[in-house]
Amino acid sequence: MKKIGIGIFAGAMLLGIILFTAMPKMMLIEKASPYGHDETVQRIESAVTNGGWEISRTMNMQKSLAKLGQEIGRVTVVKICEPNHAAAILTDDDAMFVAVMMPCSIAVYDKTDGKTYVSTMNAGMMGRMFGGTVAEVMAGPVAREAAAFTAFLE
Repeated sequence: MKKIGIGIFAGAMLLGIILFTAMPKMMLIEKASPYGHDETVQRIESAVTNGGWEISRTMNMQKSLAKLGQEIGRVTVVKICEPNHAAAILTDDDAMFVAVMMPCSIAVYDKTDGKTYVSTMNAGMMGRMFGGTVAEVMAGPVAREAAAFTAFLE
C-alpha cells in the first residue's frame, strides 16, 4: 500500500512539473509572420475591423518606452474589443473578474533573428479554465473570431 501512495505522489509531482513548464506555451500562442512589422500590423488591424471588432488602441511600445529612456526593438500592441462579447462577461457578476484581461491584445514584435512575430492569448483554453459565462464567450465566439485575425500566419 505504501508503494501505491508513493507512486501516486510521484505521479502527481511529475504531472505538476509538466503542467508548470507547459502552461505558458499553452496559454499564449506565438507565430512568425511572413510579412514585415508594418504589414503584419496592417493585416491584423484590417482583419479585426472587417471581423466586426473594434480597435480601442494601437500602442507603439518602442516609442512609449523611448520617452522613459528605454530602448527596445519594434513592438506594437493592438488592443481589440467586440462590444457584445465584452458586455456578456461584464454584466455577469461571477465573470467580471476577467475584466483585467480586457480588451484582448495582439502583439507584433521583431526579434533579434530579424523576423516579425505575433502573439495572442489562447482564448479557448483560457476561457475553458474559468468556466461559466467566461467559457461560453471566450472559448466560443472569441476564440473562433480572434483566430481569424491571425489566419494569414498559417
